[in-house]
Amino acid sequence: MLKLTKKADYGLIALKHLAVNADAGVASAKDIADTYRIPLPLLSKILQKLNKSGFVRSEQGNNGGYRLARPARDISTLEVIRAIDGPIILTHCFTEHNQKECTISDTCSVREPLRKVHEGILKLLGGITIHDLAIDESPAPPMPPPTKLYELLGAPAASK
Repeated sequence: MLKLTKKADYGLIALKHLAVNADAGVASAKDIADTYRIPLPLLSKILQKLNKSGFVRSEQGNNGGYRLARPARDISTLEVIRAIDGPIILTHCFTEHNQKECTISDTCSVREPLRKVHEGILKLLGGITIHDLAIDESPAPPMPPPTKLYELLGAPAASK
C-alpha cells in the first residue's frame, strides 16, 4: 500500500499552516503542534529537516519561530515528501539494484504498467503545491478539546 508516513504528513500540515498564516509572521513549533495535535518533539525534528532542506526559515528570539523560505506556489508536495522520507518507490523493481536481482524481470508482465502508475503519481505530487493545499483556507482555529469534538460529531465521549 502506498501511503505517506506520519512525518511527511506532519511536514505538509506544518507547511500549509505557515502558508495560510503567512500574514501573521512566524509560527512556533509549539503553536503548530498544539493546533493540529502533533507531538512537539516529532514536529520539531521535521521542522529542522524542512529548515535544512530550504523550505522554511528558522527565526530565533522571544518571538521566533518558522516561516516559509520560498513562496508556497514554488514548493511541491513531491519535493517535501522526498526531503522528509527520501525517494518514493511504488515497487522495489524500479530501483536499479533490485531490478538486477529480480528473478522474473524477463517475464514480468506488470513492471511497465506499474512504472506508468508510478510516474503518474510522481507527476501528480509534483504538480500540487503548498499553495494549492492552502487555497481558500483561513487561519486554523484552535482545536476544541476531544470531548467537545465528540459532542460536535454527535458521538458519545470516549470513556476515561
